[in-house]
Amino acid sequence: MRSLKALARRQAARNGALLTIIGLTALPAVATVTDTTLKNGLRVIIKEDHRAPVVVSQVWYKAGSMDEFNGTTGVAHVLEHMMFKGTEKVPDGQFSKRVAAAGGRENAFTNRDTTVYFQTLPKDRLALSMELEADRMANLKLQDEAFAREIQVVMEERRLRTEDNPQSIVYEQLMSVIYQAHPYRRPVIGWMRDLESMSAQDARDWYARWYAPNNATLVVAGDVKPEEVIAYAEAHYGVVGKKELPVRKPQDEPAQRGEKRITVKAPAKQPYLLMAWHAPQLKDADRDELPWAMQIPAGVLGGNESARLKRHLVKQARVAVEAGASYDGLSRGPGLFLMDATPAENVRPEEVERALRTEITRIQTEGVSEEELARVKAQVIAADVYQRDSVFYQAMQLGELATLGLPLDIMQKRVARLQAVTAEQVRQAARWLMDERLSVAVLDPQPMTETARKPMQGGSHVH
Repeated sequence: MRSLKALARRQAARNGALLTIIGLTALPAVATVTDTTLKNGLRVIIKEDHRAPVVVSQVWYKAGSMDEFNGTTGVAHVLEHMMFKGTEKVPDGQFSKRVAAAGGRENAFTNRDTTVYFQTLPKDRLALSMELEADRMANLKLQDEAFAREIQVVMEERRLRTEDNPQSIVYEQLMSVIYQAHPYRRPVIGWMRDLESMSAQDARDWYARWYAPNNATLVVAGDVKPEEVIAYAEAHYGVVGKKELPVRKPQDEPAQRGEKRITVKAPAKQPYLLMAWHAPQLKDADRDELPWAMQIPAGVLGGNESARLKRHLVKQARVAVEAGASYDGLSRGPGLFLMDATPAENVRPEEVERALRTEITRIQTEGVSEEELARVKAQVIAADVYQRDSVFYQAMQLGELATLGLPLDIMQKRVARLQAVTAEQVRQAARWLMDERLSVAVLDPQPMTETARKPMQGGSHVH
C-alpha cells in the first residue's frame, strides 16, 4: 500500500531541487539504450554507464496487486516474500547471503502495477545475479511450512504500516471509495481477512500464472557491454521456458458521477484531510498534453518549501501544520491528483479544506506567474539530471516505462515537453480538478490506547 506521503516522496524524487532553466539548457549526454528480446519472450534492456565499476540488475514482472482476484488480495506481495525462500540449488536464506558475499545489495518491492527484484553488484558479478534470479524464476520451492511462517510476517507488516498508522488507514479507505470497479481500490498489502485465509497454494497459483520470462523485463545498467549482458542473459534466462499467459481483460473505471466523501474513525492525535481527483495518465508521449501540464500545478502547490500550500496555509494563515500535493500520471491504471493536510491545533478539517480549495480555484482563475512556471519546470527538469547521476534510478525509469508499454525515450523527450508547457495549459490542467471527479476523506481522531503492541520477532528481507 502506498500512502500519500510515499507518493509525495516518489514525486519529490522526480521533482528534484531548484535549478535555473539557464543552467539546464545543456543536459548530460544520454547513453544509448540497447533493447532486445530473447526467444523465450524475456525483454532485455541495457543502459551503459561507465563512471563506476558497478552494475544494477532488475527483473520486472508485469504482475502487481491490480492483477489479483477478490479473496486473495495481497498475494503478489506475499509471493515477493516467498521468492527469498529458496530453490533446490539455492536453499532458504542463501540468495541474500550469496549476493552480500559478492559485495552486493539486493531487495524487492511490489506495487499496484508490478513486482521488482533487484541487485547492485560489482560489475564482474553480474553473472551471479542472473544465475540466482533465473533459478528462482523457474524453480521456486514454495513449501507449506515456510509459507505459514512468512504469512505471519506479512500480517504483522500490515499491522505496523497500515493499521497502526492513521494516515495510512485514511489512504486505504479513500482508495476503496475512489474506485468503483478498478482493482486499484484494493490495498497492495491485501485485506487482513484475505491474508488470514491465504494458503501456500494461492501463492503457487500466482507464481505459476505470472512468473515467466515472457511476462518479465530484465534491466541492466552500469559499467557493462551490451554484448556481454546479452550473452549472460541467453546463458541463464534463455533456458527458462515461456508460458501461456492469462488474457488481461480491460479494467476501466466508470466515470465518477459526483463528489464522494467519507469520515474515517481511527486512534490518532489530530485530524487529517486527504483529497483525490481522478486525473489523466500518460498513454501517448507525443500526443498527450494534459499529463505533462498536470505536473505543474502539483509543483506550484506542493513542490517545495516555497510552494503555495506551505507558504499560504502553513506559514501565513497557519491553518495547517503540513500540506502537500502530488500527481503521478505513470501507471497501468487510472491516474490521481492528490492533496493532503494536517490541520493546526484547534482548526477544523473543513477550514483546511476550504483553504485547499481556494488555492485550486486561484490557479483555475488566475493561472500561475511566469516566475512560478519557470521554477517548477526547473524542479522537474532538475530531477531528470539528478536521476541520470544514479545508475539505479536510470534502471528504474527504464523498467517502469517498459512495464507500462511506453517508449523508452520518454525521459529525453520529457525535458522538451515540460519546457513547452504554457501558463494557459497549466490553468486548463487545474480546471480538470472538478468536484465531480473529487473524493474526500477526513480522519476523525479517536482516543489513543496506552498499550503498545510488541512487534513479532523474525521476518523476511527488508522492504
